[in-house]
Amino acid sequence: MQESRKKKVRGRQGSVFTKEALMSAAAAAFADRGFDGATVEFIARKARVNKAMISYHFGGKEGLYHAILLSTFAPAVERMKALRDSDQPADQQLKQFVDLFAGLVARQPRFPAMMLREVLSGGRHMDEEILPLFLTVFSTVREIVAKGIRSGQLRSVDPLLTHLSLIGALVFYFATEPLRDRLFAEGKLPVVKQPPAAFVKHMQEMVARGLAAELPKDAPGSTGD
Repeated sequence: MQESRKKKVRGRQGSVFTKEALMSAAAAAFADRGFDGATVEFIARKARVNKAMISYHFGGKEGLYHAILLSTFAPAVERMKALRDSDQPADQQLKQFVDLFAGLVARQPRFPAMMLREVLSGGRHMDEEILPLFLTVFSTVREIVAKGIRSGQLRSVDPLLTHLSLIGALVFYFATEPLRDRLFAEGKLPVVKQPPAAFVKHMQEMVARGLAAELPKDAPGSTGD
């Protein structure tokens, strides 16, 4: 009986390891090759498992892709909702959004490149469960900015354009990190290499200062003549 239980535990552990290996290998493959270019055979080879395991654990390549997006979006959405509904000033909310996005990338480094490819495909592989999560994450900035404008905390800007500017900068920066790393390694970028934390801080300051409400010219601290 005890030996039987041990076998079941080892089996569960092996199953978890296989699923994690497949999701890690698939995320890299989808980011590098896109959905169509990342074949089942290629993913299984990179994960060092039998390709039948993809069907066994995920029901096929579509299910594997879905699992990666769901595991990435679901926890991020909960954090985004809490941030959006908080009573913090809008500039602080936007700073925290940048932090949350960086944290999302830390947990799934291939997410930005996957999303670039998915968006360029017209969102062909985002189903009715994934799409609402995607829209929640990518609408958070717009809602925070709109609320900040109404409260007078932020200057009057277009929430959608602000959303596109911020999201575009974040996604592009993290998606192109492998290219920068290669160019730095080859000595082809004549600048000092900065860690991701430096970019996060830069974006936070740029957003906070760039969107700050303008003080009346006669207000204390105003730079008006």
